[in-house]
Amino acid sequence: MNSRGKLVRDRIPEIIRADGAEPMTHTAGADEYRGRLRDKLLEEVQEFLAADSSTAPDELADILEVVHALARDLGMDPAALEAIRQTKARERGGFADRIVWTGNR
Repeated sequence: MNSRGKLVRDRIPEIIRADGAEPMTHTAGADEYRGRLRDKLLEEVQEFLAADSSTAPDELADILEVVHALARDLGMDPAALEAIRQTKARERGGFADRIVWTGNR
């Protein structure tokens, strides 16, 4: 962790206290929170990319948690985000067919 700190899950300070330490924290304002959520998304994606098959599901869940927080920050709930995803999937498809595009002729 750098000297600027990092965004952590809500119960982390409580868990640190239970381990006998005293966490130093502050509550981010709206602009700081937005930036830190984006930083957290990058951190979680990097952890997912480095994970093996046994830890990848936990890392993927962490990404989803950050995505839900980003959606709430944009004023939408996870159900609204899911509706957008479903619309895009209907219109453009998903990734189940494993299609790799290599250009046009």
